[in-house]
Amino acid sequence: MSSIPVDLERESIEVAPDLVGLVLVHVKAGRVTAGRIVECEAYGSVGEDTCSHTYRGRTPRNAVMFGPAGRLYVYFTYGMHHCANIVAHPHGRTGAVLLRALEPVEGIELMRRRRGRDMPDEQLCAGPARLVVAMGLGPRDNGRRLDSGRLHLVDDGCRPGIVTGVRIGVSCAHADLPWRFGVAASPCLSRPFPR
Repeated sequence: MSSIPVDLERESIEVAPDLVGLVLVHVKAGRVTAGRIVECEAYGSVGEDTCSHTYRGRTPRNAVMFGPAGRLYVYFTYGMHHCANIVAHPHGRTGAVLLRALEPVEGIELMRRRRGRDMPDEQLCAGPARLVVAMGLGPRDNGRRLDSGRLHLVDDGCRPGIVTGVRIGVSCAHADLPWRFGVAASPCLSRPFPR
């Protein structure tokens, strides 16, 4: 995985803060959309993190999280939205990092058309479901490699200050772990970090 600018073969809790500031690029039908990761959440391994999709073991839905690191895990939730995760874990473990918010960098008008609304740039990718739609991602991207050319991460040298908080929208025994990472000053967050 030499073309991926961060080592994804580590525990998701170690990878998540290293993803903040990187740019996710998606090329679809020759059109490019890109957004800087400004918020994400780590989810752990089988039997350890009750909030993780892998907690109870392998299913058809979560199978990508059991495969090699460096792929996208896209799942359907609440009967209406797709969310995207970067699979990150050492060999023999499971884990992923949920992409919660991006700061739009390229293809902003295309993002706006995909979202079907006239809205400020900072709201285009402010939330897991919003960013999936804006970036043109979907179920066909489940399992797609992050070094495929069509989908990749770019390190342009941006090193923002990172803050942590508890994960959002989960109710489980480990919900209060500080496994949410982001840029506190970003106007593109799905939800502000507590001060």
